[in-house]
Amino acid sequence: MHISEGVLSGPVLVSGVVLAATGIAIGLKNLDYDRIPRIGILSASFFVASLIHVPIGISSVHLILNGFVGLILGWGAFPAILVALMLQAVLFQFGGITALGVNIVIMASPAVLCYFLFGRLLIKKPSVALPAAFAAGALSVFLAGILVGLALVFTDKGFFKVSTIVVMAHLPVMAVEGVITALCVGFLKRVQPSMLPDT
Repeated sequence: MHISEGVLSGPVLVSGVVLAATGIAIGLKNLDYDRIPRIGILSASFFVASLIHVPIGISSVHLILNGFVGLILGWGAFPAILVALMLQAVLFQFGGITALGVNIVIMASPAVLCYFLFGRLLIKKPSVALPAAFAAGALSVFLAGILVGLALVFTDKGFFKVSTIVVMAHLPVMAVEGVITALCVGFLKRVQPSMLPDT
């Protein structure tokens, strides 16, 4: 779901940089240094999951895991996703340096929103926590698709059809992400509940 170089207009790129820098600054300000290894692991997971592409029609999709990253890190999702997207752009030319700010906003904003919507539910009994985790995984992908569409439409109205295809192609990914997020949260509840948010 990366937006490549040379696609977006200048105002959209600048807006992305400003919003991404704000999110990263908040994430770093709230960073507990004891959680740096956790951020590194989740950033690596996000990086690897995004490398496995599955063709669907004229497009391809991949796991994102931004919902899971957001549930565990909250605002820390911004710096974690920054590192992963920077490495993808430099090493594999996914996305791009000029579009990095927009791509960070596309992936990290839904992650943080899902943290605030569903994070408190994860400490409850599994019958509440697992559906909440599923919803966070699915919603984060859906919102990322919507943000991709908005970035394209604000660049040129002619991108509306492309935006619709991007969102539609990621509908199956929403279900898969929801299941994976629920499984990961269920696993953490059993073996390492301290990793889950306690707010």
